[in-house]
Amino acid sequence: MQQLPEGSITSPAGFRAAAVAANLKYTDRLDLTLIVSDRDCSAAGVFTRNQVVAAPVLLDKAVLAANNRTIRAIVANAGNANACTGATGMANGRAMQAETAAVLNLGIEQVLQLSTGVIGMQLPMEKLKAGIQQIAPLLAPDHGIHAARAIMTTDTHPKHAAVRCSLSGGDVTIGGIAKGSGMIHPDMATMLGVLTTDAAVAPDLLQELLGTAVNASFNRISVDGDTSTNDTVLLLANGAAGVSVTTAADRQLFEAALTTLCVQLAQMIVRDGEGASKFVTIEVTGAADDEAATAVAQTIATSPLVKTAFAGSDANWGRILAAAGRAGVPLDQTTLALRVGIDQSNELQLVGNGTPTAYAETDAARIFAAPEFKLRLDLGAGSGHAVVWTTDLTHDYVSINADYRT
Repeated sequence: MQQLPEGSITSPAGFRAAAVAANLKYTDRLDLTLIVSDRDCSAAGVFTRNQVVAAPVLLDKAVLAANNRTIRAIVANAGNANACTGATGMANGRAMQAETAAVLNLGIEQVLQLSTGVIGMQLPMEKLKAGIQQIAPLLAPDHGIHAARAIMTTDTHPKHAAVRCSLSGGDVTIGGIAKGSGMIHPDMATMLGVLTTDAAVAPDLLQELLGTAVNASFNRISVDGDTSTNDTVLLLANGAAGVSVTTAADRQLFEAALTTLCVQLAQMIVRDGEGASKFVTIEVTGAADDEAATAVAQTIATSPLVKTAFAGSDANWGRILAAAGRAGVPLDQTTLALRVGIDQSNELQLVGNGTPTAYAETDAARIFAAPEFKLRLDLGAGSGHAVVWTTDLTHDYVSINADYRT
């Protein structure tokens, strides 16, 4: 597998993108993007499990239920989530699809859509329609990074990547963009993600592969414990490389490459967490099963007390153990072992058999002061294992979210 420099959704053959400043919320800032395949695509999607769901999520689910074989375009806007907007919001979402289909000479059933931003506001449809008319002539195969910029809200930089892998029939490329900075937590974090590939993949297999990749990546990140109304990851496969994913070996290789790409994008989201100054890997081992390990890891990752200790570079391991103990997973505190380190080779054991070891506080503080470090908690109860990625919780996070809407 090869990492492609400056890779994005237009790295795979047959995909074009464009972005414009439609002034939907922001002034003179890219906020509308269009991603188009030159040929029909198999399509798959994974969506938020929040019961308060935005119009674009409902519309995309309906499109994919009726047609997951001939998708051609994705239109996305930032600054307005089109969530909690009722029948008018649904009608505006359909109009957004219809306008995009018309300028591209496609059927409305070939267009998917994404929205992100403020909840409870209607889309400014005149600006949106004008932007769609403006954007279509700008489509180009080297504008994938522009698309990544156009879906940003509180993100500080665009998130994009691409990888190439060799299958039995030849090389295929997988590219992606994502946005997300706050309101980040499974399922699937407050994020939008678009993935593309020039491999030929049957829709049902594509959906299965996407689900596996998302569970290992976007469902393993947390900034603040909140799940959005709009979370969506879409994957389009247009077959332009002339290489099919059919054999078991090819499926394994493609799945590994897709998961690698999703992990890269997911970690970019965490590193860009609102107000974050630390990137923390939390690994839980020795659980009864993987589900139990995940529950413990996510509870630690979302604990305000743990995250503020991270922000203060305070090696307050008691908060970590206390969070593990309230995760709803049976455990024996006398078997707990906690290690921290900047990398695997320099781990410092803070806790053994549920009690502190004879570590030096200055050594622990040095690790917690690092911009990136890892916690490894062994429950001593089985072979279950999980890894999640999280951030600290700083004053800047509060400042960003205290006035986000105004």
